Amino acid sequence: MKKIITYIKESYNELVYKVSWPTRAELSNSAVVVLVASLIMSAIVFVIDLGFENMIKLFYGNFF
Repeated sequence: MKKIITYIKESYNELVYKVSWPTRAELSNSAVVVLVASLIMSAIVFVIDLGFENMIKLFYGNFF
């Protein structure tokens, strides 16, 4: 039981004193970067999917 309490205390101290938390501005900038990257990746996947769909229709006709 003593090891668990020590672990919890050390974890708390590390989170409070050793972790560098981002500021609100850094966090919102990172969120915008992730959002833009996700939109770009989804657009790329969409275009590739349309290309494959057209290629399948070209090879197999109008079965689908």
